[in-house]
Amino acid sequence: MFALDPFTVLFTTTLTCAVLAAAMVSVHLSFRREVAGVGHWACGLAAMVGAGVLFLLRGKLPDALALPVANVCLTWGIGLSMIGTRRFFGEPGGWAIFHAAWTLELAAILYWLLVEPNFPHRAAAFSFIVSVFYLDQLRLVWRHRVAHFTSWFFGALLALQCLNTVSRGVAALFMEPDAANLLRSSALANVYLAIANFMALLITVAFLMLATRKLQQILEQRSTHDPLTGVLNRRGFLQFFGRVRARQQRSDSPLSLMAIDLDHFKAINDQYGHAQGDKVLMQVAAVIMRSARQCDVVARFGGEEFVVLMPDTTLAHAQQLAQRIQALLRDSLQAGTPSCTVSIGIAGQHLVSESLDSLLARADHALYRAKANGRNRTEIAGPAPLAA
Repeated sequence: MFALDPFTVLFTTTLTCAVLAAAMVSVHLSFRREVAGVGHWACGLAAMVGAGVLFLLRGKLPDALALPVANVCLTWGIGLSMIGTRRFFGEPGGWAIFHAAWTLELAAILYWLLVEPNFPHRAAAFSFIVSVFYLDQLRLVWRHRVAHFTSWFFGALLALQCLNTVSRGVAALFMEPDAANLLRSSALANVYLAIANFMALLITVAFLMLATRKLQQILEQRSTHDPLTGVLNRRGFLQFFGRVRARQQRSDSPLSLMAIDLDHFKAINDQYGHAQGDKVLMQVAAVIMRSARQCDVVARFGGEEFVVLMPDTTLAHAQQLAQRIQALLRDSLQAGTPSCTVSIGIAGQHLVSESLDSLLARADHALYRAKANGRNRTEIAGPAPLAA
C-alpha cells in the first residue's frame, strides 16, 4: 500500500498556502474596492500557515499548547474563507457563526485532550464544525450561481471537500481509533490527507478565479459605461449599435435615435457649482432610464448630451417617449436640486444603408433647431438624403 508522508504533505501545503496568501494580499491591496472578501481569504490562508507551522513543530512544543492553538488557527483559516466568500457575494460576514465555531472547537479539543483524552472525538468535533463553513459557502455558490465554469468549479470543490471532511468525522466515531489519525499510515488517512490538502489549495485557486472574473467584468463595464451616471459611454454605445444594426438589416425594422441636451447647463454649473451640476446630470440620466424601455439604450456622449437608441420604434413613438421624459423631469425634481429642462432632437433611420454618423448628425440638427426655437421642446429631423 502506498503511504503518504504526512510531514512532507503538510510542509508542501503550508508553503503553498504562504505563496497564495501573498497573492491574495496583492489582489486585496490593488482591488479592495472592486472585489470584496479577498482580504479575509488572505487572513485565512495566513492562519492556515500558522496552523501548519505548529503541526510541523509538534514534538518540540507541548501538545497541551501546540494542538489547541493549531486547531484553532486551522478553524480560523477555514472560517475566514467563509467570511471572505460571504463578502464577495455581498452578504453579511457571518461573524456569529465564525466565533461560535472556533470557540466550540477550542472547548472540544481542550476537553478531549486534557480532561478526558479521546482522539476520535477530537477529530470528529473538528470535522463536523469546519464542515459548517464549507456548507455555508456551498449555499452561497448555489444562491448566486451563474452559468459559468468558475462558479461550478468552485462549488464542486467545496462539495468534495465537505464530503471528505464529514467522512473523516464519521470514520473517527464509528471505525477503529486510528482510522482518522493522519500521523498513522492507513488507507483512509492517506485518502483524506491527499484530498484535504489538495482541495484546500484548489479551492483557493478557484476563489481567485472567481475574483479575477468579477474584476474583469468590472473593468469591462468601466470601459463601456459613464462613471458618473452609470449609462453607456460612446464606446459602449457603438458596440450596442453594431448589434442593433445587424438585427435591423435582417428584419428591416424601424429605428429611431434621440439626442438630448440640458438647457442652460453652464449657468447651473456657474450658479450652483459643479457638484450640483453632477447631481443634475445623474437625475436627468435616471429620468431617461426610467422612461426608456428595456430594449432601448441610453448613453452619455460627454458634457450634458445624452443619446437614446430605440430599436423597432417609429418617429411617432419616439416623440411620445421624448414628451414623457420632459414631463417626468418637471415632476421629479428633488429638493435642493436646481431645476432644469432638456431639448430633444429625434431622427428616424429609414434607410438601412444610412451610417450612424449621418443619423447622429440629423438628430443633432433637430436638437439645435429645438434650442433655437425656445428650448424645452422636441423637434423631428427630416428624412435622410439618398446619398446617406
